Amino acid sequence: MKNRTLRLLGSLLLVALGVSVTGAAPAPRSTSPTPFDRVIPAPAHTTPGENPYRITRGTHIRVDGSREARRVGEYLAGLLRPSTGYRLPVTDRGAGGIRLRLRQGPFGAEGYRLDSGPGGVTITAAAPAGLFHGVQTLRQLLPAAVEKDSVQPGPWLVAGGTLQDTPRYSWRGAMLDVSRHFFTVEQVKRYIDQLALYKINKLHLHLSDDQGWRIAIDSWPRLATYGGSTQVGGGPGGHYTKADYKEIVRYASSRYLEVVPEIDMPGHTNAALASYADLNCDGVAPPLYTGIAVGFSSLCAGKEITYDFVDDVIRELAALTPGRHLHIGGDEAHSTSHEDYVAFMERVQPIVARYGKTVVGWHQLTGATPAEGALAQYWGLDGTSAQEKERVAAAARNGTGIILSPADRIYLDMKYTADTPLGLSWAGLVEVRRAYDWDPAAYLPGAPASAIRGVEAPLWSETLTRSDEIEYMAFPRLPGVAELGWSPASTHDWDAYKVRLAAQAERWEALGVDFYRSPQVPWPTA
Repeated sequence: MKNRTLRLLGSLLLVALGVSVTGAAPAPRSTSPTPFDRVIPAPAHTTPGENPYRITRGTHIRVDGSREARRVGEYLAGLLRPSTGYRLPVTDRGAGGIRLRLRQGPFGAEGYRLDSGPGGVTITAAAPAGLFHGVQTLRQLLPAAVEKDSVQPGPWLVAGGTLQDTPRYSWRGAMLDVSRHFFTVEQVKRYIDQLALYKINKLHLHLSDDQGWRIAIDSWPRLATYGGSTQVGGGPGGHYTKADYKEIVRYASSRYLEVVPEIDMPGHTNAALASYADLNCDGVAPPLYTGIAVGFSSLCAGKEITYDFVDDVIRELAALTPGRHLHIGGDEAHSTSHEDYVAFMERVQPIVARYGKTVVGWHQLTGATPAEGALAQYWGLDGTSAQEKERVAAAARNGTGIILSPADRIYLDMKYTADTPLGLSWAGLVEVRRAYDWDPAAYLPGAPASAIRGVEAPLWSETLTRSDEIEYMAFPRLPGVAELGWSPASTHDWDAYKVRLAAQAERWEALGVDFYRSPQVPWPTA
């Protein structure tokens, strides 16, 4: 008994020291700093230095006198305190430590420079968004354990050198469909935080569709209370109050994302048609819908009440939305004649402008006449007809900006393989390499590169009901889309990227992010 007790005590001691009782020691934590070439999206320019900076118990986060820099500094402190256990006071006095400063320079609205050496880390930007993006880079330069919510052993080293970075495109978006299945404010916030890590700057919320209307409109209250009462498969649905929506907008803004709300029209409108009979040409409200087929619904383009309805919805939504853009859908309006579609868009686009917003629509908008300054979001396939591609390219040559969301490249709800348990496959199977390995500037024949405003990764939710399901479909494809939108084309190389992507796995695990372990990526072994 005495010997067995001693053996047990010895085993417990070995466990406490980090040694396996089977005789094999766990892999040691690396004490080398993360090199600049592991960051996603890939930075525009890097100059490695020799000596790193080490965050210690005495580190301060020093900001200039601006409220914006202090806000980013407090955000950084909130990220680092749980895992380091350090106080990391945010102050506008002293030198050294981690310094955030706003200065004029060649950074644009979102770019930054990060300088690191033994004396400290300095992030310099011309605008607060640049400081925030620089903080995301600093975050990736620290060990993945920095993401944990309990004290970790460190060390907290930041590689030495200089990194200067500006985005390739101004539109780097992700769309979340909250209509097919409803997601709560907290679930949307969780996704926002995941987007921010990779410098995504637009959150496109698909707020209405056949299966559900998700935003309260005071002048048409049944849209939310009745039209929002179901979802795909017949679940309870849900909707955002105006206070809920404002909280999403506020939270996104704190992560430097613009919320782009979408009210899809004139098709994808069954939830609205079911809520108000007068919106139907025959004055008869259809039943609520819980399937996934598309193209059967349409607002009545010939009735004046339709435009009263659109005006009210856009007016109330615009008042809640500080961002520049408002998305009016326009896709798959198969039950609307071409003549009615053109007439509808001619009436609706000026309403958006009246309330101070810029029109965004799916690329079918180019079948009408896009308003001056409008953006068309292309969601076709590699195999989409040359005629349809040319119509979009012609609009681009005439001044319409293009957002690229090719469905067989970056629709995040497409299955990875035939065996993927979630998602759909109508656009094809989209493995990780396919989502990354293309150039937005050269994608659409005949469209000038100057017309491409950026990229956006839509995530439709016919098969998704939980945050872990959102994550499984978004990761690991989303970081690649972010890199297509941010990094210079010269940095795009699949063989190098897949190694950087593999290194993100430990960070996702620390954050509790579910993800698909694609066999195309050399994930680290346990």
